Amino acid sequence: MDVVDLSRFQFASTSIFHFFFVSLTVGLAFLIAVMETIAHRRSERREVYGKMTNFFGHLFLINFAVGVVTGIVQEFQFGMNWSEYSDFVGNIFGVPLALEVLMAFFLESTFIGLWWFGKDRLKPWMRLASIWLVAIGTQISAFWIVLANAWMHHPVGYEVVDGQARLTDFGAVVFNYKAWLYFAHVQGSAWVVAAFFVLGISAFHLLRRQDTDVYSRSLRIGLVFAAVGTVFSVVSGHTEAQVAREDQPMKFAAMEAQWETSESPAPWSLVALIDQDARENRWSIEIPYVGSILAYNSLEGRYDGINQIEEQYDAAYGEDDYSPPVAWVYWSFRIMVAIGSLLLATAFLGLFLWWRRKGGLDTTRWFLRALVWFIPLPWIANFTGWMVTEMGRQPFMVYGELTVTEGVSANTAGEVLAGLVGLWAVYLALIGLDVYLLSVTARAGIHRKPEAQLVAAPAPDYEDAGFQGYERRN
Repeated sequence: MDVVDLSRFQFASTSIFHFFFVSLTVGLAFLIAVMETIAHRRSERREVYGKMTNFFGHLFLINFAVGVVTGIVQEFQFGMNWSEYSDFVGNIFGVPLALEVLMAFFLESTFIGLWWFGKDRLKPWMRLASIWLVAIGTQISAFWIVLANAWMHHPVGYEVVDGQARLTDFGAVVFNYKAWLYFAHVQGSAWVVAAFFVLGISAFHLLRRQDTDVYSRSLRIGLVFAAVGTVFSVVSGHTEAQVAREDQPMKFAAMEAQWETSESPAPWSLVALIDQDARENRWSIEIPYVGSILAYNSLEGRYDGINQIEEQYDAAYGEDDYSPPVAWVYWSFRIMVAIGSLLLATAFLGLFLWWRRKGGLDTTRWFLRALVWFIPLPWIANFTGWMVTEMGRQPFMVYGELTVTEGVSANTAGEVLAGLVGLWAVYLALIGLDVYLLSVTARAGIHRKPEAQLVAAPAPDYEDAGFQGYERRN
């Protein structure tokens, strides 16, 4: 592998490792805020929802503490591995990154401390306000990061002066339709990650009939969030694909492995054996009409193939190979869609069981077992979705303006490889620590102190929900 490929792989690794923590943090903060709101409003169930909030809040705090630092490495890589890219986009890219720190990171970092460590000292409404500020901070943080990424896919509000992109219209950048669409999809997927995390843990304890008063209710809250999140993800993802057909046609064609312009109505390729060197599919199984439905919400419509788009790009940007790694984009898209469809069906099946069987949802053991096994699936869907998004725009870093080859730093392959090995070692250790602490704490439940906790920092007393003496402190 050369410097470009190694640098790409290193940044991709950093992004996926970081997003492992981020997706759970963004979704779980909002879900816990809802739990705490119910505890605040439902006086007759305050003790139960207080235990629930503290238990899942403990898991949230572990994930936040371990994963918060991982994103810093990405910012260092802009200068270390992608200095030419940073020189080109720095005047624009630096703005949302700075706003993310000033508007979001300080907000969530400050109030997460007040919420957790001041739970027995603050008035209940202050604690409730604190967790909502944490949740809002995570949403703001996600927006500014997604905004920066979306600008790379659809650059707006700029001009190129002396080889640098200069900001000319900040409003155009903020209201970039691509940013809001990406943000909606990221938000929905984060809710799905958090929802199935809560569902799996709740199901685990319900299977063992432990603290059923708490986990029965958290299961139902998780189901509602899972249903809303999956629908949100599917609708925004479908819209995102249709938008890509218009402004990133090469990505859309790669998602379908469509080498030649399709017929009308266009079929949809269910599976295909892709030969990128020959620029064709050796064989494929196609479903009629579905391609047009996905592209246009219509039974009619055609779209350009990779070979035709390649000719258009050659004429617009100069002779080069503008085809992304089609097999990676194609299969990543199908894995994401397959998992998303399974999670959507699972969420609504759970709501159906809740409606039909009343209290029987808690004892439907085959469904509860499935929820435990489904915990990692939303993460896999997220990772493959990002692979579609980022690999589908290759070879561009800034679409239509800067290629990956033009943006890389003048490093040697050995230097990048050494950094890559070190990064994998550290990040795998962090993820291993996070998974270990989360799993031990989750399995321990409410009445058992997690064995992973240090003596100097014991597990919190979930029984003291921070709502004791509510009337006195309020």
